[in-house]
Amino acid sequence: MPGIMGHRGAKAYEPENTLRSIRRALEMGVQAVEIDVHLSRDGHLVVIHDATVDRTTNGRGRVNDLSWEDLRRLDAGRGERLPSLDEVVALVRGRAHLFVELKDTKATAAVAFFFQECDLFTEAHVISFWHPALKELRQIEPRIRTGVLFVGCPVDAPALARAADAEALMLNYQYVTPALVQSARRAGLAIGIWNIDTVVDLEPVLSLGLDYIGSNAPDILIRYLQSINE
Repeated sequence: MPGIMGHRGAKAYEPENTLRSIRRALEMGVQAVEIDVHLSRDGHLVVIHDATVDRTTNGRGRVNDLSWEDLRRLDAGRGERLPSLDEVVALVRGRAHLFVELKDTKATAAVAFFFQECDLFTEAHVISFWHPALKELRQIEPRIRTGVLFVGCPVDAPALARAADAEALMLNYQYVTPALVQSARRAGLAIGIWNIDTVVDLEPVLSLGLDYIGSNAPDILIRYLQSINE
């Protein structure tokens, strides 16, 4: 059975990318958690999806233009604060695998040094739509495990991973096919998909042999997998 990955924690139930959301996903029994990182003006790795704080907090402005102190004062929903990457690692470590989506190419070197400092090489992946940033990350620190994000069904998906020196494919579930999964397996790649929130969408992909399935409502998927394994 694939591992269920909480997308931004348990996004369907809690403010996304907050410790509250991640804690909820862990309580549901996820095998992995996915979060997003940007870099603050003063070099802190901040867990937030968008390039601006406008949508998910009560503030305004670009993350890159705000200091960590500025960002920390914002309400990210239900009184939650924007967490730092080290706070997320402290919560998740030993309980689930961590997928860190690199949203901001300016944060590439900082993420590499963070992985070195925390020795996260076996407990986490860095994933991104910015494939050149993943290649740069591996050049800085070859021990970091990476995965290429993309939307679509390319003719040669493993070639995208090879070009970025990545070891995993992370694709939108609507484009996953048996042939794509088979080609990834032949290339020795791990494969994950995002995001499935209903049993109707889950059932067709269960026979593909995926490693991870991302979900905004991971409890729905976990309960179903438990039911068919009883």
